[in-house]
Amino acid sequence: MGKTIAEKILGSHSGKNVTAGEYALCRVDFCFGQDGTSALIIDALNKLGAKKLEAKSRFCMVIDHSAPSPNIGVSTIHQKMRRFARDNNLLLYDIGCGVCHQIVPESGAILPGSLVVGADSHTCTYGALGALSTGFGSTDLAIALASGKNWFKVPHTMKIIVNGKFPKGVYSKDIILHIAGDLGADGCTYNAIEFIGEAIDNLSVDARFTISNMAVEVGAKCGIMYPDKKVLQWLKLRTNKKITPVFPDKDAKYISIKKYDVSKLSPKVAKPHTVDNVCDAKDLKDVRIDMGFIGTCTNGRLEDLEIAARILKSKKIKDKVRLIVAPASKQIYMEAIKKGLVEIFVKAGASVVTPGCGPCVGTHNGIPSDGENVISTANRNFKGRMGNPNAFIYLASPATVAASVLNGKITDPRKLVD
Repeated sequence: MGKTIAEKILGSHSGKNVTAGEYALCRVDFCFGQDGTSALIIDALNKLGAKKLEAKSRFCMVIDHSAPSPNIGVSTIHQKMRRFARDNNLLLYDIGCGVCHQIVPESGAILPGSLVVGADSHTCTYGALGALSTGFGSTDLAIALASGKNWFKVPHTMKIIVNGKFPKGVYSKDIILHIAGDLGADGCTYNAIEFIGEAIDNLSVDARFTISNMAVEVGAKCGIMYPDKKVLQWLKLRTNKKITPVFPDKDAKYISIKKYDVSKLSPKVAKPHTVDNVCDAKDLKDVRIDMGFIGTCTNGRLEDLEIAARILKSKKIKDKVRLIVAPASKQIYMEAIKKGLVEIFVKAGASVVTPGCGPCVGTHNGIPSDGENVISTANRNFKGRMGNPNAFIYLASPATVAASVLNGKITDPRKLVD
């Protein structure tokens, strides 16, 4: 019987032939924690009595969720991470480096066929490079760091075929929101997803990260794409390691196959308070906006900033509306400065903050007030996600966010796109 990508990767890392539904003890290629989970990883290691970290050369910590620190408690966690990294000679990305899900692939640590675990639910992002990457709890991450291995249940795989040519003003964020609205937040629970098709092939690597990042929003363990020439070229700029792509067999068995055509897709928005509460942006034209946010591990990459900047150039955001922009990494920030994007944002009235997660998780950098409406390029909009359960979060593409802050209401961006 043929194998899916997930079955092949878990099989190669366990040293045995595995199929969906089985359990396997697998070697982990890379693992990491961020400042919301690393303190728990350190505590778990201490409880385990781990005296050797088998995967220390394949591990890093990233300070991104609350960077710079907004309070004493977070500063204490950051200090704990810095001391642990120093005492164990571990790689630490400190404040200003950016979001873990941009820094880690930027570093060249992730290859097609890699098995990656992170103490963060959006670790599935790296599926865009053809890796099997998934989120772990902090204790399981500690075990992976200490032993270099962990147990995995081999997931069944759903194949999602996305065809058609992108209409003007429609982007990868609109695709994944449309899929989330169709499948539902639990439509792919504990399954892997293989994203394929003409529309996926035509996406840049930046845009592919957006889709794989939100695979977990339909319950998936990972969202894998085929490592084509674009991916290989992207990786060769970042690593000299040998690259061995993994593809499914022609007779691989899938739990289900879904097909989508983007040709007639319109810009989408996920309404409060669930990611699968999706509608067309044009249907929300009367919803006023108090704040916009462009950034996060979903849409804080250079291409995303360029899309927003083209709409905002030589314009001013609506009076009494705020816009926060958080580049996903220091490298992206520097490129945005070179290209003049930061100047465009500042002249438009936006606040550009330290590379990192920004206000996404609600610890700092722009917590909304009671009753305020926020339109964001993030991946989640449940109650309290941005720090205030009495605010309302709408999710959209960078283009839709940019158009909306100009108008002061949720706006279909198609008329503003070059």
